[in-house]
Amino acid sequence: MNPHQPGWTSRWHSTSLRVRYQETDQMGVVYHANYLIWFECGRTEMFRELGFDYRRLESLGLLLPVTSADLQFKSPARYDDLITVYARLTTFSALRVVYEYEIRRVAAGSEGEESGTVKAHPADSGTLPGELLVSGSTSHVWLNGEWKPVRIDRAQPELFVAILAALQEE
Repeated sequence: MNPHQPGWTSRWHSTSLRVRYQETDQMGVVYHANYLIWFECGRTEMFRELGFDYRRLESLGLLLPVTSADLQFKSPARYDDLITVYARLTTFSALRVVYEYEIRRVAAGSEGEESGTVKAHPADSGTLPGELLVSGSTSHVWLNGEWKPVRIDRAQPELFVAILAALQEE
């Protein structure tokens, strides 16, 4: 599918980690703000899998801050759980980017334990392994080094074309 078509989404990408003790609260569950940190891990690793990284963006004078975040909590993660952060793009344009996430508890040795691109259909989260804990999204805008909105297709046309090509190859 083409990122410019309505209803387009990229493939799910996965990043796995184990819940550390310091990420839990007095109730023995993961403190809610940590899920936002895990969203960031998911999106930066997804971007890296596509062949890019945020350090490169910043060296080119581009920033991609979060402008909104939405989380829906279904079930808590607990200390020592193996979780997988699934991330995919639902919007990629010259002005903004929107990511969608699912954080799932997976059993050791299961399909979701390894990081990488998930073979699930892009539109079907029902095929992702593990128990859904949190779902959500983040929206981002392209900014220049002075924190002014910028169109990436004008500021860095080669990068824009390269990212589009990587997304279309999925």
